[in-house]
Amino acid sequence: MRGVPVRLVALVRRAVRRAAVSLRWKIALTVTAVCCAVAAVLGVLVHNAVARQTVGQVRKETRADLDIALDLFEYGTSGEGINSVLDPPQLPEPLRKLARSGQQGSMVGTYRGRPVMWAAAPAGDQVMAVWSPYGNTSRSLEKFDTAILGSAVLAAVAVALAGLFLAHRISRRLTRTAAVARRITAGDLDARVGTAPGDAAGEGGGSGGGGAGRGDEVAAVAAALDSVAGSLQSRLQAEQRFTADVAHELRTPLTGILASAALLPEGRPKEMINDRLRALHRLTEDLLEISRLDSGAEHADLDSYDLGTLVERSVHATGLDTEVRIVSSGVVETDRRRLDRILVNLVLNAHRHGRPPVQVTVDAAPGGVPGGAPRIEVRDHGPGYPEDLLHHGPRRFRTDAPGRGRGHGLGLTIAVGQAAVLGIDIRFSHAPGGGARTVLRLPPPSPVHEHAS
Repeated sequence: MRGVPVRLVALVRRAVRRAAVSLRWKIALTVTAVCCAVAAVLGVLVHNAVARQTVGQVRKETRADLDIALDLFEYGTSGEGINSVLDPPQLPEPLRKLARSGQQGSMVGTYRGRPVMWAAAPAGDQVMAVWSPYGNTSRSLEKFDTAILGSAVLAAVAVALAGLFLAHRISRRLTRTAAVARRITAGDLDARVGTAPGDAAGEGGGSGGGGAGRGDEVAAVAAALDSVAGSLQSRLQAEQRFTADVAHELRTPLTGILASAALLPEGRPKEMINDRLRALHRLTEDLLEISRLDSGAEHADLDSYDLGTLVERSVHATGLDTEVRIVSSGVVETDRRRLDRILVNLVLNAHRHGRPPVQVTVDAAPGGVPGGAPRIEVRDHGPGYPEDLLHHGPRRFRTDAPGRGRGHGLGLTIAVGQAAVLGIDIRFSHAPGGGARTVLRLPPPSPVHEHAS
């Protein structure tokens, strides 16, 4: 009785230590382990109490028979009806020694192959022993132990199921909160945890994002995350409005200044002024484009184009010495202006911050499998992208990579924004053998376009 629950608790504890499982299973296993430990302790206590009472009753009756047998022995009367024996060989040796020392005692043993309760006392030079049947008592105790063990197992299963159910609800809410946090990290500032049906009433979820005082700790975490997301969204929107307003206000006076600069007399000063003014004008236009991309107001104007021809035209329009390699071409559905903007920015960035040769590779059927995602790769042979950009993506006004020059960092930011509008997967990495590599994976062509090509 004592060994089985202890082994069960040990197995559950080892499972909790070894299992690299979710929170719900850890909670369920922990609750089950506690339940098993409590059941084992209570089972041992109840077993000991019942055994002490039951065995004590048999011991008391056997000792009463021993007193009668001693009285009859003293008066030389027959002990019929009493299971008394003088110096029985089956008497347990410890009890025999106790009786020969002049004391009385009782002990469970066997007699003629059956379990009995022995009681013995000195009778002159001999030992008077009395036995009572103990088989029924032993079987009763075994059945009682089996009932306790069965009840403990049922209780453990019921508690484990209840713990798993509650842990599942808690884990589900935490998983939803983590998923929302990942969406916010990915840039979806509209994501909120809120309250799912059934979370508020049974689990003290309060009112979702608000009312943290009425909810539990999980609801408080969700409310804090929603609050942080709302605050971050408000600040980012304010920053976007500020950027758009500044760029828009600069646009008109810059146009006037450019027109005025054209009236200056020819010479080196005019060239320098016009060069700086054109750079400032490009910066203003880039800021306006970024503000439109950030606001989510941009939509693609899709049409069908031959990918190889489209890429060649975009690259050649830069006027820079760039190698274009067409592995395979095909018809794609895209926005020519936006894809041209992406390619031009990537090629300009490669020439400005990298080293030649700059190569653009087009593969409309990667791996020779028709219907795959068309792929465009732009790479240079410079120092490569900075680690910060590889981990966090391009950030405006930051191009402080050692060896890659300096700039405003808006070209790659615009490329990423336009790629998101077109549904293009853009990845930045180090090229084998050195250099920066950017891979564009366009959406797979529709069956109609694929058949037409």
